[in-house]
Amino acid sequence: MEIFAKTYYTATMTKLEKIEQDIATLAPADVRKLADWLEEYKSDLWDRQMEDDAKSGRLDKFAARALTAHKAGKSTPL
Repeated sequence: MEIFAKTYYTATMTKLEKIEQDIATLAPADVRKLADWLEEYKSDLWDRQMEDDAKSGRLDKFAARALTAHKAGKSTPL
């Protein structure tokens, strides 16, 4: 009966729960490698989102506001 219960639970797990369960079995060195990979992946997702936002014009209002502030002398050199 225990085998059936374990199989049933595994079949009802979400994809994320399965990934979490698998990560919990990794060696510490592999967890660090995974964390590094995930950080790089998140960075790539952010870059793609920023590119999409820029192409779509969603950032235009922020750029206009920054340029207006700069022209009004409200910015400082880097």
